[in-house]
Amino acid sequence: MHEVILKRFEQPDETREFELGRFEVVRVGGLTVGRATYQPGWKWSVHVSPLAGTPFCEVEHVGLVVSGHAVAAMVGGEVFDLTPGTLFHVPSAPHDSWVVGEEPYVSLHFLGADSYTK
Repeated sequence: MHEVILKRFEQPDETREFELGRFEVVRVGGLTVGRATYQPGWKWSVHVSPLAGTPFCEVEHVGLVVSGHAVAAMVGGEVFDLTPGTLFHVPSAPHDSWVVGEEPYVSLHFLGADSYTK
């Protein structure tokens, strides 16, 4: 039997909420896809670190920026702009991230969504 499965982020399988942000998870076709939405002023080391129990994010990410502007800052000092249309791979090395400007930041995560914010 062939079954087509359609899902939307408006009805996610799971929502992880934290101050100034949320991460919605949809599981489909053997994949776990996440949608991150962060408000201006959001910073991983401030708003997610207490939930994760680590000072910096250590999750590997592959994703696509949908809207807004954020940066990924590696603990070694390199800072990378995340702007609309950018496909990104951030390794599991410790890194921070924060929203730049006054517009909410939205990205889709194709790798790392299972363990993000946990």
